[in-house]
Amino acid sequence: MITLKLPDAELAGDLAIPDGATGVVLFAHGSGSSRHSPRNRAVAGGLNAAGIGTLLIDLLTEHEDEVDRVTATLRFDIELFTLRLIGAIDRLTEGLESAPHTAGLPIGLFGASTGAAAALAAAAARPTIAAVVSRGGRPDLAGPCLARVQAPVLLIVGGRDTEVLELNERARKELDTSEVHVISGASHLFEEPGALEEVTMQAADWFNRHL
Repeated sequence: MITLKLPDAELAGDLAIPDGATGVVLFAHGSGSSRHSPRNRAVAGGLNAAGIGTLLIDLLTEHEDEVDRVTATLRFDIELFTLRLIGAIDRLTEGLESAPHTAGLPIGLFGASTGAAAALAAAAARPTIAAVVSRGGRPDLAGPCLARVQAPVLLIVGGRDTEVLELNERARKELDTSEVHVISGASHLFEEPGALEEVTMQAADWFNRHL
């Protein structure tokens, strides 16, 4: 575990950098989740196996998380999550104190659910981001930031997640370079057999192409 010291918070993170890593992917979890999300951790493990580094972080502090569990007021704060991601991107760009070898590595973003909106908004604010992957994301919540995203974006959506699929199709038209990949028979959480494995395969391919 590492600690990212940002201007407004200290966030816990789990960093894994394989030997000869082609880049590092920063994960943005969805509402009510954390860096311990089993789905994101499964994808991160697959990326590590493909030679890609990963950094999973909590977007809320322990105190904020306790407040959110009671009030549910912070889990949809896309602006807060975006600022935290931008801070983490800047720390990675400089090289982490506990992992200076991260400096100079190309950075990608992987966002799930509402975390995808924050990832896209952060990519708009930091044009150095090499690629973005969204899993069951809500790109619509990124608002006007979508049009400013320069990084190539892969939008992965479950075929049974019809409302989110429609939102992603609309977002694709606003993004400069993007693709929508539909996983047939998958729901929003990709709990069906083989669905998460396909997410991982598609994400690894996308990042290997663009990092």
